[in-house]
Amino acid sequence: MDQGILSTVGNTPLVRLDRLFPEFPARAYAKLEQFNPGGSIKDRAALNMLRGKIESGELVPGRSVVVESSSGNLAIGLAQICAYFGIRFICVVDPKTTRQNLAVLAAYQAEIDMIEHPDPVTGEYLAVRRRRVRELVESVPGAYRPDQYTNPLNARAQRQTMAEIMTELDGRVDYLFCSTGTCGTLVGCADYLRENGHPTRIVAVDAVGSAIFGHPPAPRLIPGHGASVVPPLAADARPDEVLHVSDLDCVVGCRLLAVREAILAGGSSGATVAALRRRMADLPAGSTSVLIFPDNGDRYLDTIYSDRWVTEQFGEVSHLWKGDKC
Repeated sequence: MDQGILSTVGNTPLVRLDRLFPEFPARAYAKLEQFNPGGSIKDRAALNMLRGKIESGELVPGRSVVVESSSGNLAIGLAQICAYFGIRFICVVDPKTTRQNLAVLAAYQAEIDMIEHPDPVTGEYLAVRRRRVRELVESVPGAYRPDQYTNPLNARAQRQTMAEIMTELDGRVDYLFCSTGTCGTLVGCADYLRENGHPTRIVAVDAVGSAIFGHPPAPRLIPGHGASVVPPLAADARPDEVLHVSDLDCVVGCRLLAVREAILAGGSSGATVAALRRRMADLPAGSTSVLIFPDNGDRYLDTIYSDRWVTEQFGEVSHLWKGDKC
């Protein structure tokens, strides 16, 4: 089935981060998921959640309708696949969705269903978006809901991500730093490691203000990781440790990557950099760490990479990534 552009999903580059922390006496690598055709790791999940339905004939071009809640990367992955196969796609988004993401979705002919108001209890949009998806599935003929938050195919797609990493490094990975959202990547990578007997230590990187690992939800500025409610897939997440990083941590991590490694990466990638920075004094010399970078930074040009936006949110903080050492 994987013809044309969809044949390029997966097998993304793994690069060594030699310049990020020169004083680090161990090895660090980044898995660059921005090289997927839709620009993120969510392309893997999107294809895995739709492939079987298309092959079996359950999703029929011109008749079926895919309905999903997503404000970013998964939406774009689904939009690209649906455009390729001629399947109608309705994406439920909220006002936090960036103008760039909305423009990409429109280019793929996705239909946008915008939620206007957050949940009155939590102040977040996710629960409202998911309720709207249920309404659409019940009212739109031929509707199918992939539901990235509960679908095991989301997590299963990421076993291949981990397999690629282990093949590239001959099975020698001591630490895996993985940001969390739906927990699909975390669960999929962990399942692969445990099923194949690898002793890799898994570090889940969550956002301050995220409810995934038992903290009370709070407002967050940087999308792409964390969640205001606990996703069902989190029940299968058994990381060896959890680190919570702030919005400012994400910004600094991203800016350090751009300045030192010339890698323009998204907020959740910056989060893993912040987590490595916090833990690196405790990591053994000669060990190998891998950071999964879920997406590109071009979708954050108006926020993380905007000096004006950063100053408005955090004050003058450029000293945190400028200079020889930070």
